[in-house]
Amino acid sequence: MTLDDLDWPRIAADLDAQGWAVTPRLLDDADSAALAGLYEQEAGFRSRVVMARHGFGKGEYRYFSYPLPDLVQTLRESLYPPLAAIANGWAERLGEARRFPPTLAGMLDRCHEAGQTRPTPLMLTYGPGDYNCLHQDLYGEHVFPLQAALLLDQPGEDFDGGEFVIVEQRPRQQSASSVVPLTKGCAVIFAVRARPHDGARGVHRRVVRHGVSEVRSGRRRTLGVIFHDAI
Repeated sequence: MTLDDLDWPRIAADLDAQGWAVTPRLLDDADSAALAGLYEQEAGFRSRVVMARHGFGKGEYRYFSYPLPDLVQTLRESLYPPLAAIANGWAERLGEARRFPPTLAGMLDRCHEAGQTRPTPLMLTYGPGDYNCLHQDLYGEHVFPLQAALLLDQPGEDFDGGEFVIVEQRPRQQSASSVVPLTKGCAVIFAVRARPHDGARGVHRRVVRHGVSEVRSGRRRTLGVIFHDAI
């Protein structure tokens, strides 16, 4: 499976229906191992965050610096255009005037003009007892409404637990959670902050947050691909 082979109508339908979609395998074992191995290198990252120090959960993540590794750059550039078409459809449904540029370069130009110049793609690593609290990856005024996370280890073999969880707030209802069925090399594409929903009174926003449940054993590593940069 390559990025060119993705079934974008199906992905768009899943995003419209539930706010997230899972791709077929995008990374083979070699690519997954190569990306996971980057975490231990000192070069190529701009910062390291120990989640427990900030109340974010337990575990660590590191933001890449520019220039991004070739595979990360390719994923970011290739996933963006079809997601921009989906994002613009969402904006239209919600009655918003804003539209997103058709290319990643255009989106980043918009971010950089507003002072959002720090790259946001990141690597996350979790061990036994680690987890990630529910959150949103914002970072500034300009937020692209979709992002992707690619799992680099195999559930049930490399680690147990560590499910990717999405919780959606529903107006006048209790929140609903989804456990996303990810396997090694696959990506989940999901709403960053909110998604449109057709309700009885028209289209409204449903706010979403995402996180990772506690890892019971092993090691879980993830590549996060965010399309807006940070202040």
